[in-house]
Amino acid sequence: MIATYFSEVADRREPWKVKHSLLEIIVMVITAVAGGCDAWEVIEDFCKVKQEWLKTRLHLKLENGIPSHDTMQRVFGMIKPKEFEASFCAWMGAVAEKTDGEIISIDGKTLRGSKDGEKKPLHMVSAWANANQLVLGQIATDEKSNEITAVPALLDLLDIEGCTITADAMSCQKEITAKITQAKANYVLGLKENQPSLYSDVKEFWADVRKHPKQYADIQTTQTSDKGHGRIEKRKYYLSTEIQWLEQRGKWCNLNGIGMVESIVTHTDSGQVTEDRRFFITSLTDVISFSKAVRAHWGIENSLHWCLDVVFDEDHIRMRKDNSAENMAVVRHIVLNVLKNYPTSKKMSLSRKRQKCEYDHDFLADVLSFAANNFHA
Repeated sequence: MIATYFSEVADRREPWKVKHSLLEIIVMVITAVAGGCDAWEVIEDFCKVKQEWLKTRLHLKLENGIPSHDTMQRVFGMIKPKEFEASFCAWMGAVAEKTDGEIISIDGKTLRGSKDGEKKPLHMVSAWANANQLVLGQIATDEKSNEITAVPALLDLLDIEGCTITADAMSCQKEITAKITQAKANYVLGLKENQPSLYSDVKEFWADVRKHPKQYADIQTTQTSDKGHGRIEKRKYYLSTEIQWLEQRGKWCNLNGIGMVESIVTHTDSGQVTEDRRFFITSLTDVISFSKAVRAHWGIENSLHWCLDVVFDEDHIRMRKDNSAENMAVVRHIVLNVLKNYPTSKKMSLSRKRQKCEYDHDFLADVLSFAANNFHA
């Protein structure tokens, strides 16, 4: 039963006022979101229609029937997000197939619908396991700039030993490389002007490599090419591990290499060509591993953020009272994980799986049963 994973979440209601089980409410909300519900009133309607099914197939007692949408909203507003997130992380840690070299991408996404008057919208920082196709955990901040403090806290919730962590330039911080290194993991971090001295040195180095390539025989390179959507993109990856000259090297934990990715995009309809260069610091020493990590980082944008926007319409969801916005973001992550990893005999999109959960009781029961056991059965 899914509820067992959230048994450590405290119920902060006054005991004599409790008519509905906290764990049953959590299960009902997860079930309704899997079935396409994105508002409290709709969640209540969904559960009322499926009341007998919830009893017989999910074995909920529902001793006082289905709680009102106000009760559900109030309960989710009272749950402490850190407890809910920790329970989610423990669940994902139990079901994810841990493999050395797993690339875990960390990035943030603003929940625009959570803005309430003068209250800033929440910014969720998530960890995405590319091979497992799972959200491993998340932490909310009240603005994007707080990712710097959120990332170390998120890493504390995860078992990342043997993995490679990727993140954009905002997470290019000495404290974060130290945290990753202490956990016996590797990193590939974007490098931009927020680290002005290091960025300037690395940018000048790669400019000299491009100007005098024959003088840098030790540079490792590899390249990839993609074609589609009216464009051809060629990427060349460069990695230098001979960085004893780098003055700041000793200030960054396990800094073994600096990298550059050169992208050349040709638009097939117009023939227009655009070029872009991005810079990185890394603990890796092999250009193939470096290139895989850089490419995999886009997985969190394409497989997580895009799905939350398109399949769950997250930016327009107005569940925002008290702690409910953050807790419901966790619920959407749960449902996304379950639906992405639920095996089907025919290829089905995430949207189609969610729609089928709405009208096919047997399919919904199988999806939830799969989630309750593990994602890799």
